[in-house]
Amino acid sequence: MASRSFLAFDLGASSGRAILGTLDDGRISTRELHRFPNEMVEIAGHLHWNIVQLYQELKQGMRACVAQGEAPLGLALDTWGVDFGLLASDGALLGLPYAYRDLRTKGAADAFFRLVPRERVYELTGIQMMQINSLFQLYAMARDGSPLLKVTDCLLMIPDLLNYFLTGDRKTEFTVATTSQLYNPNTGGWADELFGALGLSTGIMPEMIAPGAILGDLRATIADETGLNATPVIATASHDTGSAVAAVPAEGTGWAYISSGTWSLVGIESPRPIINRQALAANVTNEGGAGGTFRVLKNVTGLWLLQECRRAWAADTLYSYQELAAAARSAAPFGAIIDPDHQGFLNPPDMPEAICRYCRDTRQPPPDTPAEFARCIFEGLALKSRMVIEQLNLLSPDPIRVIHIIGGGSVNETLCQFTANATRLPVVAGPTEATAVGNLLVQAMGLGYVSSLAELRAVVRQSFPLKRYEPQDERQWQAAYERLRETIGA
Repeated sequence: MASRSFLAFDLGASSGRAILGTLDDGRISTRELHRFPNEMVEIAGHLHWNIVQLYQELKQGMRACVAQGEAPLGLALDTWGVDFGLLASDGALLGLPYAYRDLRTKGAADAFFRLVPRERVYELTGIQMMQINSLFQLYAMARDGSPLLKVTDCLLMIPDLLNYFLTGDRKTEFTVATTSQLYNPNTGGWADELFGALGLSTGIMPEMIAPGAILGDLRATIADETGLNATPVIATASHDTGSAVAAVPAEGTGWAYISSGTWSLVGIESPRPIINRQALAANVTNEGGAGGTFRVLKNVTGLWLLQECRRAWAADTLYSYQELAAAARSAAPFGAIIDPDHQGFLNPPDMPEAICRYCRDTRQPPPDTPAEFARCIFEGLALKSRMVIEQLNLLSPDPIRVIHIIGGGSVNETLCQFTANATRLPVVAGPTEATAVGNLLVQAMGLGYVSSLAELRAVVRQSFPLKRYEPQDERQWQAAYERLRETIGA
């Protein structure tokens, strides 16, 4: 069988990449063509995404692809969820999109619940209550009298907005649309009641399409500028976690996943949303997945804590993530137990100080050295993963027997072993490039070169090495878990 190539753009909250994937004889290989930073921009006291710069970087990735003599059969992009851009009736972009860490949404969720009760919001959407959700971003704009809402003709999630730049097509893809907390999975349409409470019309929401759908060819002007020809632009699983979960190398049932990066997404896969009182009590989200599935998961603050500590230390020493993971193994265990999801860790000016403040407030000894900070963070992430896994076990029809860790955290042997220890379950780590691989293979599925989600995952298993971790030191980790529960309760 002839090899077939696809181009994926994977945009994260701190960087983006252009990756070429080649599918050949049931295996896929990847090659990075272009890497670029993505940083929030502070303007007039608010955080925004520089969407224009990201658009330029996409074109640079296309040029890099052409420069290497490649002619992909398709291209697609994935990004983070919840954030969006607004278009005027003439198609003009109404300002730079806000970034989800902007603090204008502080308190917005509680205020919105006075209009529509929390229980009703969950009944309508099945989405985890987080102040960063699109619903609460829109409410904050309405509350503050934003003039943009008065002239908005179309709302596009970030990957949909970039796809509009590339093709001129205004559509929203299922996996990223569901992160908005504006979609009703019970009806398969937008949640009219929530739009009514916002004072907005569902008419601003575009047509929804399934992952793998072909949007259209690249704009002729972009094809001429980059040399990429009239390449089909595909709406892959456009939410990065949707692409990552598609690439989980699992078989059968009874498995959970942790997509480990800036965020740690802990979940199970379900053929249908799970929306009930238990799910609400656990604050579990139901986001769309590839192949008509739902990702039943919780967003846990992930390696953001270490990323921000590393940034704070960079003035003195720039530690690599490998150095910090190795150093953490030699630090004393369980000095302080932190909840990674504490409000104080959302976007503090100084993350090490925020962690120390949390420890002082909870009457625990703060970490002192980078090794101690790293160990404290890894232990907190592993223990919080156990808490979520226990909640998911109450919802899952099949007992969870193994955890797949994918994404950047899968190469962190310390974190993987700690997760096995904390959860008392075996952990299978890999692939690292799960998001890009899922993006590429959902493209292949949309174009008919992969027949199903099951075949997609078989390709992943055949293509990448996986490492298994078995639980250790269960008694010590059980005691630490009880401390976390007490700390959160306090």
